[in-house]
Amino acid sequence: MTPAQCRAARGLLDWTQEELAERAEVSRSTVRDFEKERHELQAASAQQIVSAFEGAGAVFLEPDGIGRGLRLRGL
Repeated sequence: MTPAQCRAARGLLDWTQEELAERAEVSRSTVRDFEKERHELQAASAQQIVSAFEGAGAVFLEPDGIGRGLRLRGL
């Protein structure tokens, strides 16, 4: 997951940084600093964030020659 995908997923789900932090059980500063590209995520934090997004229906698309992507699964 890239910082842009994180911002996009929050936008698609209409989540604030605080909501993501709560759902992923990480600090808001972790989310904020990652999205602003101030630092990379630790592996455990990245997994918690991805799991929170995927649990809400986000699907991360791997690079396919055009770029990375994101979409929402129909729930």
